[in-house]
Amino acid sequence: MAVNSGQVAAGPTVTVRFTQAILQTAERLGIDLPADLVAAVRGEERVSLEVQDRLWDAFCGAADDPLIGLELGLALQVGHLDAAGMVLMTCETFGEGVEALLEYHPVVGEGGDFELRAEGASRALVYRPHYRLRRAERVEAVLACLLNLSRWSTGGAFRAESVTFDHAPLTAPRDYSERLDVRVAFETGENALRFPAAALDLPLIQANPALCRRLHELAAAQLAGLGGGSLSARVRHLLREHPRWGKERVAECLGMSGRHLVRKLGDEGASFKLLRATVLQALAEDELRADRRTAEIAERLGFSDESAFVKAFKRWTGTTPAQFRDSD
Repeated sequence: MAVNSGQVAAGPTVTVRFTQAILQTAERLGIDLPADLVAAVRGEERVSLEVQDRLWDAFCGAADDPLIGLELGLALQVGHLDAAGMVLMTCETFGEGVEALLEYHPVVGEGGDFELRAEGASRALVYRPHYRLRRAERVEAVLACLLNLSRWSTGGAFRAESVTFDHAPLTAPRDYSERLDVRVAFETGENALRFPAAALDLPLIQANPALCRRLHELAAAQLAGLGGGSLSARVRHLLREHPRWGKERVAECLGMSGRHLVRKLGDEGASFKLLRATVLQALAEDELRADRRTAEIAERLGFSDESAFVKAFKRWTGTTPAQFRDSD
């Protein structure tokens, strides 16, 4: 299987197939999008996150539906997720599909990271977005897609426990529950799909081990082909999992020296210091929304003390943690 050699946009990107889902949904709903934005994705394999931001803003602004994000997420099909989606569907079990998602999600888009967390007899598939523009609608699209494809891939056997969002509802909460057919909670401090741990053993109806192995190769090649963006995504993922890690520890995990990591990131126009600050800020904001104590956040993120964390947070955001809590 050959990988399309179309030009890759600089910086974080999204597969054009996911972007096409927005264009198709807009056409189906009679939504007119700016011609320059539509033209910007024609003939591309990857679309820059900047163009994606503008496209989402235009799409949501023109839609006469506060739940347009859910509408799009429920309409997404496997093909819109590129090779990563095909890998997920051809795995033998739902758990293997989740593992593939954690590994290959940058192929679909580099706008966020996933984490699978154990919670007793339940599991939480947590999504942490990096974007700010139309964040609520885009997060809702991601979780609606995860829920819908989980049900479809298991032939309806998958039963979610809940969907939680870190933002306030965009319309009546019952409208979410009706569209998703699951319990929905808001302002919980994180975006997550929760389900029984036993669901990880559910067989997938499209399981095809031989094809899955070939698709793994294709997805791995596409991931490697992302170049700078994929390295940045891997660094962000490691820092989210291990926020106390420094440059040398991250580089060791990636099989390179700290100096080589800095050079490779520099080739992309990125820096380890900026990536780490961005990740720590996002984690800190999530923890503050979850009403964690400032001292606990400082310790978790690797600061020497609470005062050092407060100074860093003010440098990142222009406000203190206390002011952030009051304004959020």
